[in-house]
This record gives sequence, C-alpha cells and structure tokens, in this order.
Amino acid sequence: MTATFQTVDSFDLVIFGGTGDLALRKLLPALFHRYADGQIPAGSRIIGVAREPLDDAGYRKLLRESLAGNGADPARLDAFLQQVGYRPLDARKDEGWEAFAALIKEQPEHVRVFYLSTSPELFEDICRRLGQCGLNGEGSRVVLEKPIGRDLASANRINDAVGKVFAESQTYRIDHYLGKETVQNLLALRFGNALFEPLWNASHIDHVQITVAETLGLGRRAGYYDRAGALRDMVQNHLLQLLCMVAMEPPASLTPDSVRDEKLKVLRSLKTIDESNASQLTVRGQYRAGVAEGQSVPGYPDELDGAKSDTETFVAVKAEIENWRWAGVPFYLRTGKRLPERVSEIVVAFKPVPHSIFGASAGHLAQNRLVLRLQPDEGVKLWLTIKDPGPGGLRLRHVPLDMSFAEAFGVAQPDAYERLLLDVVRGNPTLFMRRDEVEAAWRWADPILAAWAAGGEPPRPYASGSWGPSASVALIERDGRTWHEDSE
Repeated sequence: MTATFQTVDSFDLVIFGGTGDLALRKLLPALFHRYADGQIPAGSRIIGVAREPLDDAGYRKLLRESLAGNGADPARLDAFLQQVGYRPLDARKDEGWEAFAALIKEQPEHVRVFYLSTSPELFEDICRRLGQCGLNGEGSRVVLEKPIGRDLASANRINDAVGKVFAESQTYRIDHYLGKETVQNLLALRFGNALFEPLWNASHIDHVQITVAETLGLGRRAGYYDRAGALRDMVQNHLLQLLCMVAMEPPASLTPDSVRDEKLKVLRSLKTIDESNASQLTVRGQYRAGVAEGQSVPGYPDELDGAKSDTETFVAVKAEIENWRWAGVPFYLRTGKRLPERVSEIVVAFKPVPHSIFGASAGHLAQNRLVLRLQPDEGVKLWLTIKDPGPGGLRLRHVPLDMSFAEAFGVAQPDAYERLLLDVVRGNPTLFMRRDEVEAAWRWADPILAAWAAGGEPPRPYASGSWGPSASVALIERDGRTWHEDSE
C-alpha cells in the first residue's frame, strides 16, 4: 500500500527562533520530509530568523549538518536547502525589519506562515513588528508554540497582544500531540465504528489512564523547564488535550469549530482541584540520581549545579469530568522525566464482567482494555480474554489484538509536525487550540498550582529510572486499580 499526499499552495514559512532546538530537531526535519514526498511546491520559501549573525550559506550549512545526521538523501537535501534562507533579526530592535518585510513582500501571492518558536515573552514584540510591516494581511497566519503563559492572567496578556495584530482565525496555537496518528485514529475508532461508541460512557468504562513518560532529563531546556515544571509543560496542554479527545461528545462534523466546541465542553466540565482536595488528587515529584537507559544519571538538583528548586518533574492527577457521560469515571493522568520508558499512551479500561462463570482453576478474568500508543511505536491494542489453546481443561488468557500502524500500512507515519505545519498552510485549524480552550485549561490548572504553593510541601523525590514517587502508585491503588503495564 502506498501513501498519497496532497500538495499545498506555494507558501513562505518563517521560523522565528530558527536556530533553536525545536527548529533544528523537529520543524526543519518535518519540512524536509514533506519536501522529499513532493508536498512542498517549487518556489515556496522557508526562512529562519534569529539573532545569530548568519547568512543564507551559513544557515544552510547548519541545517545540512543537522539533517544529514538523520540519513537524508544528499541530492534531495541539496534541492531542499535551495528553498531555505536566513535573516538575522532581534525582536526588540528596529534594525533589519524593513529589509525583512521587503523580502517577504517579493511573493505577495504566497500564503505567509510566521512560526513563533521563541520564548512567549517575545510573542508581543514579534507580532507588533509584523503588523507594523504590513505582514498580517488576510493570507498570513501566526503559529504560537507552548507554553502560552504561566497562568490564566499571563495567557490572556499574550493572547490580547497577538490578537491586536492577528485575528483569531489567523492564530494557530499548536499542540503537536494532536497531530499524532494515534490521536487521529481515536476519532476514527470512536465515530467510524459501531463497536465502541455505544460503550463509551460511565456505564461500561471503569477508568481511563493517560501516560506521557520521558527517559530524558533537563537537557538543553534547563532554563525554561525550571520556571515551568511538569504541570505547565505537559499537563495543562498535552495531557488535557488527549483527555478531551477521549472524552468529548460526538461533534456534528469534523469542521474545526465543531471539534473544538466539544473539547471546550470537556474542559469546562473538569472537577475543580484546589486546596481542599489537591493533596488527595495530585502527586508531584522530582527525580534524583539513578539509572536511565542503562546509564548512571544525575539528579535534578545536580543538573542545576546544586541549586535548590521546588520545580516538579513528575505529576500524577486523578481528574474527573462532571457530566452525564463520564460521572464517576476517574481519568488518571501522569507524566514525568527520567522514567523507565519513553512512552505515550491512552488506556481505556472497561468494566469487568458482572459475573464469572469460570472456576478459579481457569485463571484470572481481566478487564478488557483499549490501548492507544502514541509513541514510540504508534498503534492500537485491544486486550481480550480468550481460552488458552490445547487440551487439559479451560484456561483463560489475556491477549491483545495488536495493530502497529507501521506494520499494517507498510509506510512510515509522518511526524506530528509534518501534518500540523501543512495544516497551517491549508488554513485548517481543527487540530489547533482556540483561545477559549487555552483559557479553560488554565482555569483548571491555576487552582492546582495555587494549592501546591499554599501547601509549601516540596516535590517528592524519586529515583531516575523508576515510575515516579510511591505516592503516585498509591493514588490509583487506593481506588483498587493499577497503572497499566503492556506486559500484563
């Protein structure tokens, strides 16, 4: 089976922060892969912008070194780099902006995408200057990377500043988890099959688990991460968006606002977690020295050169949705750094059968579970109970119906950024957050942050290479449940 790809109109894509980690590690490789598959038209331009004093040749050399390490075909890489340019600019200085605007205006018919892969503190300055240069016309779009603020108040300030220059219809708040193939398949599984949707409610589902685990530590993100922490960096955006995709009502259609309206209803239905219940419903931790991926690694304080920090690197939350479909169904969320595996998955655990007709000798009658794996190997597993083949009596066995996307379709799945970047060019905002979604997410997260600050309790330590503090195990096991392990 071969994949077919739709081309897009010619475009100019400007990456502010073009020499940063996200641009070099994710955005530019994604654009190269779409170019290699014939999706980027000739004449389209990709322009990196940063403060470093590079020219086109210097930037292309930097990209060549970065992309060649990923096994890029040299001839295709050469052709791709001819569409790439660079302009040194400082968002807070006037120099160079007039020449930059003249460069962009050389192709007035192109769709213009301005990707702000910078600190959020620069969003206002960049957007204001784009407006002053007349680059915010109807064919222009701006992409905002997370985090959008540290809380509701700062998020509103950023959104207000961007909104003075770009209309909401031109603003794309990106969460790359929504571009993952498995998240897209969740929509197809729920709304394209008669099997699941009738069971997708509190009458049949016991609980839901959402895990996003990383083996890495701070790396190059120490400055940002120590100001943010796991709740701001992962839970308020990535995990809540995944929760919304699981829990939302069937949209009237797949038009952008139909989908986003339903996600917003979920966010507004989340049970409040504040000082009255945060100690029972949340756990936060911070990694210490241990072993990750077979190597001894330092603890979080050591990576900060011994500086004291109360920033959490692990969060577990028991969330609840107060509506008719999900009343009484807990959603267990967890994320952390320096955990044993790099894995992102959604586990939907169905209620056990009401009565077992099998004797004790047949073995344990396990719950059915639908497991959607987002990374590293995207796919879907449905765990079922069957009879173990062979004579000698009836023995039950819990086995998965397993579909790996790579094996089933015989093609490599595009990275999430590959899909989302071209969705911006097409003007399709379905997989991007609307302003009211961001506000609703912060309204839920702010009381948790306030409760932690008021409580004064530091994050619980956990060894690198473990699954976080023991309190996160207690969070789910006191309800008679356990965290999902694929080998079970």
